[in-house]
Amino acid sequence: MGRAHEVRAASMAKTAAMKSKLYSIYAKEIYQVAKTGGTDPNGNLALRSLIEKAKKEQVPADVIQRSIDKVNKGVGEDYTVCEYEAFGPAGSNLIIKCLSDNVNRTVASIKTVANKTAMKVAGQGAISYMYENLCALGFKGHTEDEVMEALINADVDMNDMETDDDLIIVYSEPSNYSAMKKALEDAFPGISFEVDEIGKYAKDMVTLEGEDLAAFNKILTMLEEVDDVSNIYHNVNL
Repeated sequence: MGRAHEVRAASMAKTAAMKSKLYSIYAKEIYQVAKTGGTDPNGNLALRSLIEKAKKEQVPADVIQRSIDKVNKGVGEDYTVCEYEAFGPAGSNLIIKCLSDNVNRTVASIKTVANKTAMKVAGQGAISYMYENLCALGFKGHTEDEVMEALINADVDMNDMETDDDLIIVYSEPSNYSAMKKALEDAFPGISFEVDEIGKYAKDMVTLEGEDLAAFNKILTMLEEVDDVSNIYHNVNL
């Protein structure tokens, strides 16, 4: 199984495994993006994309609006984006992204997971060099040749393209995200993105079995229960 399968699986798993805190995650992310880049989605493409993703995951409109209103009113918490790197069993590794209003609490929560699982927290840079920072857009209904032509015509560079069943996933540098998305929307009116992410993707994947797989799944389960964790990147085929 390749990277496309894992990107798709992660997108699906995020809805199921993190459902109980999904609203909270989006509320914090929308607040932070709006505070950083402005509250008008037309002028803040990152905010517009995040709102679109939230709506697809059925986050209520009032949750979205309250987060934006906090910025307009000058109220709300200051969140810090934190990333922690860790080793798991049998060659697995993780990068844990958090959005926190209390870094000390977040650090303590991550350490608790490490103490109760096979996860070992690593120093900064120990894992990250094994990942690429990329944007990924996934959609159905078109061929790779059609997608390639659309991006070439729009003069948008693409790093890679993969197909998982009937889902095409296109990868590029994060700086190309807006241009790539616009090129695809212009070429294919009504296109619906099943994958719409800017994140970290492992260069090489590993497959775990038996006790190693069970131990890794325990790590994921416990991390997903930490309120401040907003995303988990890893190199395991699931």
